[in-house]
Amino acid sequence: MLTIKNLTVAYAATPVFTDVAVTFPAGKITGIIGPNGAGKSTLIKAILGLIKVASGTVAYNDQPVQAMRKRIAYVEQRKDLDLTFPIDVLAVVMTGTYAKLGLFRNPGVAERQASLAALAQVGLSEFAHRQIGQLSGGQLQRVFVARAMVQEADIVILDEPFVGIDLPSEAAIMAILQAWRAAGKTIIVVHHDLNKVTTYFDELVIMNHGIIAAGPVAEVYTARNLTAAFSADLANVLFTPAEATS
Repeated sequence: MLTIKNLTVAYAATPVFTDVAVTFPAGKITGIIGPNGAGKSTLIKAILGLIKVASGTVAYNDQPVQAMRKRIAYVEQRKDLDLTFPIDVLAVVMTGTYAKLGLFRNPGVAERQASLAALAQVGLSEFAHRQIGQLSGGQLQRVFVARAMVQEADIVILDEPFVGIDLPSEAAIMAILQAWRAAGKTIIVVHHDLNKVTTYFDELVIMNHGIIAAGPVAEVYTARNLTAAFSADLANVLFTPAEATS
């Protein structure tokens, strides 16, 4: 279980959110939704230790998350990647084995075979030696999911994994997330398509510079909470008048 307590993050003395407290349970797929600029990616980066926090703690099974970093896999947004870097698909996937190898050890035959198996599982074996910039958006996301697979992490965090990808890739990625859920992993997905929230997620965190609501999707995905985070107009589009008042 990943637990955040009293977390505050600020940029140039301006708080993005203050005293955030939320828990991400194991064996669940948790979505994080909210408008642009709500602090979703900032929360993820704080969990990963990629940005400095003003106060608060992040713990995994009561241990400081900084000490557990090797047990967290991160699939970043495509826009954050340098697609011109001269590295092929197989080499990218193999980087997922580095955490287990430790310093001064290079991937060997076992790591290569595991990486090839992961590529086969995401349907990209034939692209193993293609430079990453030559892939479509959906193919690239599947490569980074394959990297997370070989990392064998307990927590998998994906930041907007379905943006700009084809439907078959989205379905393939969701199937892998569901398999991870069945294996008891903690899965966190920053998400943008509100129409798929009830289909994709078990738990939901709704943000707008803080936590509007968090818990099982059936309890927190309501017109009231979406109005608080987004707008009444959006809530009216997604919910019938009867649902909006229930």
